[in-house]
Amino acid sequence: MVKLDHLTLFVRDYQVARDWYVNTLGLKTEFETPEHSVAAVQDSEGFTLFLEQSASQPSNPSCLLYFQVDSVDGTYERLRQQGVGFKIPPCRQFWGYGAELADPDGHRVRLWDAASMQTKGE
Repeated sequence: MVKLDHLTLFVRDYQVARDWYVNTLGLKTEFETPEHSVAAVQDSEGFTLFLEQSASQPSNPSCLLYFQVDSVDGTYERLRQQGVGFKIPPCRQFWGYGAELADPDGHRVRLWDAASMQTKGE
């Protein structure tokens, strides 16, 4: 068996990144090691995203993160009302139906849901 279980993102400020993933996407803080400038946040299924502070940041992060949500349209509306900006509102894209936003370090975050993918993504 092979299972992807952790991923590290290099960020400018691990606390800012942690707060964004917790407050915007609803991940929970699993643990922090301030002496190493790292926070680990976890989704509802146990996947851990390490947010590691690094002085050298790529100018254009190459990683795209896909998060499954209950409803793309509902999540988009809720976050938009909270002032969260989106790069792409919910629409049909080459990969299916979803929306895209960016974290504070420019990592692209795509949202999708199973129902919309079947009914709107084709």
